[in-house]
Amino acid sequence: MDVRDWGTFLLPYEQTVEELKVKFKTMRAELKKREEYAPIEFVTGRVKRISSILDKAKRLNVPMDQLETGIEDIAGIRIMCQFVEDIRRVAEYIRARKDLTVLYEKDYITNFKESGYRSFHMIIEYPVQTALGQKKVLAEIQIRTLAMNFWATIEHSLSYKYRESLPDDIRERLKKAGEAANTLDTEMSSIREEILEAQRRFEDDSNITTQVLHAIHQLYFFHLVNEAISFQERFNAIWQEHDMEEMKLLLDEVKELLSQAKKKVNEYDV
Repeated sequence: MDVRDWGTFLLPYEQTVEELKVKFKTMRAELKKREEYAPIEFVTGRVKRISSILDKAKRLNVPMDQLETGIEDIAGIRIMCQFVEDIRRVAEYIRARKDLTVLYEKDYITNFKESGYRSFHMIIEYPVQTALGQKKVLAEIQIRTLAMNFWATIEHSLSYKYRESLPDDIRERLKKAGEAANTLDTEMSSIREEILEAQRRFEDDSNITTQVLHAIHQLYFFHLVNEAISFQERFNAIWQEHDMEEMKLLLDEVKELLSQAKKKVNEYDV
């Protein structure tokens, strides 16, 4: 009978999940800053439940004293992408990292399962610093599109309900749903450039709007109240028309006025 302290046993896995989530979220933010587009849509993570660990150990005939090496997904990270093409790119970024070691990969996108399951898995070894020193922990990284993840989440719930003995009719309907999800991913890839261009334009427009409002607010610090009110009224009118070319001109004017105000302050200080 296993009498381990499960709370202590799972601590390194919890630490692994939290650290990897932060690192991949930071990777997303950096890529977005550099390229205005990040192949990572969002990142989630979890530590396997004790009951799930026991079920898998039983299914795979893993002895209880070999859980750390026999079950590779106690710590799990899931990275979601918009497009299938992004999955390969994210995998390349992970392979290039120096803070983890990729042990092997499972490509269920090229070689999808009979059930319809599609995903890209990477089994990694990650060093965590514990109170007793460094410990190398196995973790699984799953990289999927949003459509793949939606299908997999539903399939997982149904498998749990039926204890992996799905009725034939549900199994067949899930398989068709998997094909539909793949068709959706294929269609999205075919208009990828148009989607990315629309997203870039939205980001640019949002940034310009933020800059204008920030600049108008700064005018109050230089006691240019009337000018600030006038610019705000112009902003409101332009925003109603969503004329971004006019918005850019407005931004230039506000910046120029701010520049003159700052110059006068500097001259006064001298």
